[in-house]
Amino acid sequence: MTELRNFVGGRFVDGGAAFDDINPVDGSLVATVHEASAELVDSAVRAARRAVDGVWGRCPAAERVRLLRRIADLIDERFDDLLAAEVADTGKPAPLAAELDITRAAANFRAAADIVAAAGLDSFLTDKALNYAIRKPVGVVAVIVPWNLPLLLLTWKVAPALASGNAVVVKPSEETPATATLLAEIIAAAGVPDGVYNVVHGFGPGSAGESLTRHPGIDAVTFTGESRTGATIMRAVADRVRPVSFELGGKNAAIVFDDADLGEAIDGLARSTFTNTGQICLCTERIYVQRGVFDEVVAGLAERARSLRFGRPDDPATTTGPLISQQHKEKVLSYYDIAEREGATLVAGGGVPDLDAGLAKGSWIQPALWTGLDNGSRIMREEIFGPVAAIAPFDTEEEAVKLANDSDYGLASAVWTTNLERGHRVAGAMNVGMSWLNTWYLRDLRSPFGGNKLSGIGREGGAHSLHFYSETTNVCVKL
Repeated sequence: MTELRNFVGGRFVDGGAAFDDINPVDGSLVATVHEASAELVDSAVRAARRAVDGVWGRCPAAERVRLLRRIADLIDERFDDLLAAEVADTGKPAPLAAELDITRAAANFRAAADIVAAAGLDSFLTDKALNYAIRKPVGVVAVIVPWNLPLLLLTWKVAPALASGNAVVVKPSEETPATATLLAEIIAAAGVPDGVYNVVHGFGPGSAGESLTRHPGIDAVTFTGESRTGATIMRAVADRVRPVSFELGGKNAAIVFDDADLGEAIDGLARSTFTNTGQICLCTERIYVQRGVFDEVVAGLAERARSLRFGRPDDPATTTGPLISQQHKEKVLSYYDIAEREGATLVAGGGVPDLDAGLAKGSWIQPALWTGLDNGSRIMREEIFGPVAAIAPFDTEEEAVKLANDSDYGLASAVWTTNLERGHRVAGAMNVGMSWLNTWYLRDLRSPFGGNKLSGIGREGGAHSLHFYSETTNVCVKL
């Protein structure tokens, strides 16, 4: 049986307790995971501090860039190992994991290397003084990542943190611990000094997550996950006034105008609603459609929902994997009951698929599309994080903008129209961190990534990541 250990100070370390890593496809045991105690978390933070204060802290930017590019090359070399681990943990179809997770992981390290290599700093010269800025690492960064895109989101944070000269202590989700552990082998093989990358396994409250965020040796926390957890982390670091970078929940809206290319829009809505079984923070859960094309869009999207194929990740016919766990399945199914109580009309799915005995213990669920709900319903207001969407009509542009912005969240939106003047106007009016026009999930890694309101604090990507993972000292020289 595979065992996943903690990685502290350049070596793998047992934990005092253990827990099971379960495959959501069929409920089988993937691995036994060693849980980190508070003492082991302390050892990891101290190892990271020694690295920052020692050889890593003296490592020039050019050498860090070289090491990051070497890590990316090794990710490519171990592509199959990482893919197998990611698929076993998440259950997502292998082609999706290959493109979405593993390929992007290598790209994240290359992008961070390129950004640091090209980064400049402010300098101002007058007849009285020269002012110039020096960039320094924040120090020891706690990196806490979720289960939906484990390797992608891990590398999205770790790459710029290391590029900026920090050391990290990573707490992966207890649901998906494998690729964070494999990345430790890759980073060590690349020649990164001991203590720069550390992994502690466990849970949140009363476990590794709480021990890490409350540790006085942590200089910053970056977290992706639920808004409530983000609030808990803020309270944990408030007394020490530590910086945080949060990408939190979403209740993302799409707007479809009657002049949109409806084939393209329905394709895009199907991707944004059903990709990764709806388990991406950027997925669409609210769809507003101009009344004249409402029925056509509903029918087209319902047809796409019914065409999804469930199955094992290595089956070429599989389009859709399971939810991450039985617990999450029960949560999403509870919203199916809520929709029925709120008077929604179910236009597709809304239950559990009938699968063969080999998959019966998996966390499978049908997608659900609803109409007949207003913006005050729980289905329209609460993040479900599954393959679901509520579809509602609108008449005017002003009404569409008001409905889309009527949310406690503000992560992403998508606008579908062939009137580009209106498209730019409406996309810019969305109170979100990311607003797409006639597309979804397309982005440049240099662009800012993050959310407004309950969807987060701060931005990552490109120079925005450098701003969080480093601090600047201004030097003023009198002339």
